[in-house]
Amino acid sequence: MFICWTPTGLVPADCSRLLHNRWLDEGMPAWLIWLIGSGLLAVAEIFTLDLVLLMFAGAGLVTAGVAVLGAPVLAQLITFVVVSVGLLFVVRPVAARHLHNRTPEQVDGAQVYIGRLGVVSERVDEHSGRIKIGGDEWSAVTQTSIEQFDVGATVRVMEIRGATAVVSGDLV
Repeated sequence: MFICWTPTGLVPADCSRLLHNRWLDEGMPAWLIWLIGSGLLAVAEIFTLDLVLLMFAGAGLVTAGVAVLGAPVLAQLITFVVVSVGLLFVVRPVAARHLHNRTPEQVDGAQVYIGRLGVVSERVDEHSGRIKIGGDEWSAVTQTSIEQFDVGATVRVMEIRGATAVVSGDLV
């Protein structure tokens, strides 16, 4: 006799009887177990991003298909192991290579302005000035001490230093 938690509170009872579950009697279908496991592995892949858990999720999906066909548990386990090994050692290296080789280095933040043209809105010299790039107003300085640009001149952003665009009249 144990003390078990029930919907009515703590009571002395045989806990195994209270923990009785209809899934255990009717039997949860094996394909559903594989499907749930695959889904959990696919979601977990979001946190690792190394494609390993995704390969296991794929193997789980294939195994769920085998389970739907009525294969015994041993055949399901063998299917899972074989497909997992195949995906990990054949598909994953190819997928990882394509993922890394085909993804260009992403330029973000202020670096997207490098190479763009701007229009001088306040005289720009080696110490100060303002330019408009698209709809954004930027503080700006010239790339060399001999360059100066008057209002309305077109300049090219060569570099971003903090919140200041370094501009040049070359290559405009």
